Amino acid sequence: MSKVYVAGVGLTKIDEHWWMSLEYLMTEASLKALDDAGISRVDSIYVGSMLSPILQEQGHLGALLAEELGLSGIPAIGVEAASASGAAAVYTGAREIESGRANAVLVVGVDKMSDGMAEEVTAAMMSGERQEYVGFIGATFYSINALIYSLYMDRYNVGQEKIALFPVLCHEHAVNVPHAQYPFKIKLETVLNSPYISEPLRRFETTAIADGAAALVLVNEETAKKLDTPKTELIIEASTDYLTPFQREDPLWFPAIQLATSKALSRAKLERQDIKILELYDATSIMAIVSLESSGFAERGKAWQLLERGELGLSGALPCNTFGGLKARGHPAGATPVYQIAELHLQLTHRAGKNQVDSAKNGLAQSLGGVASTAFATILREV
Repeated sequence: MSKVYVAGVGLTKIDEHWWMSLEYLMTEASLKALDDAGISRVDSIYVGSMLSPILQEQGHLGALLAEELGLSGIPAIGVEAASASGAAAVYTGAREIESGRANAVLVVGVDKMSDGMAEEVTAAMMSGERQEYVGFIGATFYSINALIYSLYMDRYNVGQEKIALFPVLCHEHAVNVPHAQYPFKIKLETVLNSPYISEPLRRFETTAIADGAAALVLVNEETAKKLDTPKTELIIEASTDYLTPFQREDPLWFPAIQLATSKALSRAKLERQDIKILELYDATSIMAIVSLESSGFAERGKAWQLLERGELGLSGALPCNTFGGLKARGHPAGATPVYQIAELHLQLTHRAGKNQVDSAKNGLAQSLGGVASTAFATILREV
């Protein structure tokens, strides 16, 4: 079984790109990744998107991208796993290389949320939940998160000011990031004074409407040796769980994250203490906190202590969301996981600019679909 390497990455700036189409965004990211890898052709293409069939009424993204790139004729397939769609595309492309069926694969994540009104986007994001169980009563992704938030504070006797530190951290890390949607600092008071989305969840603890595309070029060992470009080794594992967290034994524990993380670490022959950069899925502040605990990087009920002690900062013991995470870099739904992996690649190839974590040899990205009903754990390591 061949090892898998990231040989090139391409990122578009995350924003509300009123003047750009979905096709334009994913083509731009793809061309940047191919140029970064130093190749012009690949054996196949995988595109991950959550919202394009709803907001743009556009499916068949694989063939569409192949046409835009002048690569019609090669296999090109769309992949969906809610907001983990980009990670599902990476997972599928990596498996093709591992099996020996491809030497080089282009993987793209894309979503363009600004084509819908806020209400339309909120409804579209609920496509990752069980509609017959929660959708028909008007529940949203944020209201489900708010219930988890309330339960967490009550069970562990933790004040909101502890959890709300996470978006403050992310904005601090985004300041020097060219592709970030919100590259500016915020104060804890700003978070705590922002209006409720669904009590106790506040506006500055959530992400915003965002458009973006990110791309990776994955290659096998033989191809990697021929390319004179920075490379990292990629290992990705996945797991699933009940779609609704309140169907699970404990809503404050995400088993899919725990399992996917453990499988990836086992394959990489690493322990948790070997991970020196962590990219978390912080679509809300409480998701980040519960994810830290579920993946084994913090004790249950105590993840907020890592924030207070500064351990998740760029100079901390476990730098987290080093380009701003979903909150500040931006969260264009299914594209987000590819941004996470691309940012790890930039860190481990020493191209992270002012956000460089110099001592890191291994990094882990956690990408989630829904409220951790699908989880991907991607490890990159320096080569």
